[in-house]
Amino acid sequence: MRQRLHVLQAALVALCVIGFAGPAFAQIGRVGGSVKDPSGKPVAGATVTAQNPNASPSSFTTKTDKNGDFSLMGMSNGVWAFTASAPNFAPSSGKMNVSTLNSNPPLDFTLKPGGGGEFAGVNAKQLQGQLAAADALFNSKQYQQAIDAYEAILKKAPTLTVLDLQIGAAYRNLKEYDKAIGVYNDMLKADPNSEKAVVAIGMTQLEKGDLTAAEQTLTKAAQSLSATREVFYALGEVNFAKNDPAAAAKWYQKAVDTDPTWVKPIFKLGLVALNRGDKAGALQYMEKVVQVDPTSPEAAQAKAIIGQLKP
Repeated sequence: MRQRLHVLQAALVALCVIGFAGPAFAQIGRVGGSVKDPSGKPVAGATVTAQNPNASPSSFTTKTDKNGDFSLMGMSNGVWAFTASAPNFAPSSGKMNVSTLNSNPPLDFTLKPGGGGEFAGVNAKQLQGQLAAADALFNSKQYQQAIDAYEAILKKAPTLTVLDLQIGAAYRNLKEYDKAIGVYNDMLKADPNSEKAVVAIGMTQLEKGDLTAAEQTLTKAAQSLSATREVFYALGEVNFAKNDPAAAAKWYQKAVDTDPTWVKPIFKLGLVALNRGDKAGALQYMEKVVQVDPTSPEAAQAKAIIGQLKP
């Protein structure tokens, strides 16, 4: 049993440093809301798009009904960027931390008159098809072609700045880390408060092997009063890569405290316990992963580990 545990620990150490840009498996999350004009009148036929470069599928698009209501289903846990647009209105954007376990609050948009139409002339059907094609290239690991496709969409729909995250992720998969960081820095020029861009820079620095720069980037972000679970989790990853499990566990726990329904840091706490030789603690964390989000990819891995740990 001891030999089996050591083998399992070694395998799990490698598991912790897998690339972070790849897509996650789809979960069942639902977000609903409405699109109205400033007078409160429903905007029928408005396009609502959701984007998350860390999910698979990474984009969803729908239309509002005659009452201005919309519903999107199939999203995984995580922070999604939403954009609502309609002809003769300026587009409006917002973000939401989508949960697959709990009901998500309604996401309501108010569109102001003006603008150049649906994403500067791109209609909803064309946009949905182009996004799906770009995502298919990304998911099939044709990263350079995906970059070209995303950039073509951005030329026509510059408000979809969340696609810069997908472009950066593609460069990371190509191991062109400096190009990825350049994309994220351009995002920060446009939006200095973009935490997603900061986290992406830190994780890219980690993948590049520059642990010092990664820790500096993310520690600064963690000092913000608005720091999110992603920052704390990323710092856990950096410290795990530095072979400092105590510091890694501290940051993973802070991510869990911020969002108890997010199983990724719970799973990593289990790996930390396992690598410390704490079999009972690892088993407890793995069972919690399965309990909190049984359909997640982490739950599938946790079940396999539980099978190894139990007599």
